[in-house]
Amino acid sequence: MKRLKDSFGEVGNPTCPNCRVAMTWFRSELVRDNPTTLIAHLFVCPNCKRAQRQDADFAPVVVPPEKLAAPRLPVIDWGKQAT
Repeated sequence: MKRLKDSFGEVGNPTCPNCRVAMTWFRSELVRDNPTTLIAHLFVCPNCKRAQRQDADFAPVVVPPEKLAAPRLPVIDWGKQAT
């Protein structure tokens, strides 16, 4: 999640071509996952409600299962916990 927020910081807020006001962030969405990940950041003008899209490349991080923060669920086989 932190890397996604960092990619948003690299793009910056665009200015509305109509009002010349800084646009506000609306949402980010995954556009393409292969061969490289592409995130689209959508901005909206607070005055005229015009929308603008800016794309950012995103390098995902692969985390091994041992390093995940959430605990794994135990496997139970016929009422006995598997080891």
